[in-house]
Amino acid sequence: MKIKAFNLSALFVITALFSSFSFAETVWIDVRTLVENQRDNIEGDLRISHSNIVREVRKLYPDKNTEFHFYDKTGGRSDIAISALEREGYKNLHNAGSIEEARQERGLTD
Repeated sequence: MKIKAFNLSALFVITALFSSFSFAETVWIDVRTLVENQRDNIEGDLRISHSNIVREVRKLYPDKNTEFHFYDKTGGRSDIAISALEREGYKNLHNAGSIEEARQERGLTD
């Protein structure tokens, strides 16, 4: 019985470790308005207004060590979003500047 309990405990620990690795990802968030995003966007990136950033990020990414990159038109709204998330305890927050700079950083330019 002790061996079975040990095996289950080991399985639980291994599963927890691997599941946290599999969810480790860099999240790119466009904090521009919906209209700006509809005109030009990077496919697959989230669009969350800087004014809703805390509520949405908390809901979607409760792990405060998740790596986030934010962009907008010039980087100003990204700074606002980053400051709000820092107050909530998020740590890996990066301002990519404009959408063009975010594309360049990721090698998505033509």
